Amino acid sequence: MTGEPRIITSGDGTRLEAELAAATGVRAPRAGMVLCHPHPQYGGTMRSIVVCALFASLPAAGVTCLRFNFRGVEGSAGSWDEGRSEQGDAHAAVAALASELPAGVPLILAGWSFGADMALSVLDPAVAAWLAIAPPLHYLTSYDALAGDPRPKLLALAEHDEVRAPAEVESLARDWRATEIVVVPGASHFFVGRTDRLVEVAIDYADRLSPGS
Repeated sequence: MTGEPRIITSGDGTRLEAELAAATGVRAPRAGMVLCHPHPQYGGTMRSIVVCALFASLPAAGVTCLRFNFRGVEGSAGSWDEGRSEQGDAHAAVAALASELPAGVPLILAGWSFGADMALSVLDPAVAAWLAIAPPLHYLTSYDALAGDPRPKLLALAEHDEVRAPAEVESLARDWRATEIVVVPGASHFFVGRTDRLVEVAIDYADRLSPGS
């Protein structure tokens, strides 16, 4: 699925390419979701498999989605900054989607792999909840602040993750507030053949966060 092209500007002025897919349906939009892609140095883009699956499926379920490329990726300006300035890119994406959503519609900040770490590092007040898919927790900053944050967090882990075992992530997140963990059976870090389960998890999460649910 190709969305409506957007340009968003990070806090340091770096221009990032993005796409918006507006929610459809009677209750639309009932949530919004920013999608952060995996590691730019290992081929990650906003068109990576998990991001594509969510971007293609969620709008029909009433969730407006914004995906974007971190700095230095495809049409985005700038260059790799080892996860530092990339957090500012995610902040900018949150602001861009928040400006598109009606008041009271929850914004979920989601990401896969490196993108999950970036999402969890952004404690923006506009974020209603986080969806972190296979977070390696190698680039996560503000760990204590995130752990104590009362907003909902859902970690969707792969049973056979090659990057970081789900048991290790579960152990690290054991004491986080308002945190739910789902392990996707049979999945590797790349979720080949299991993206349908991630779509189900994301839709259910949006359902539970929507006003009046």
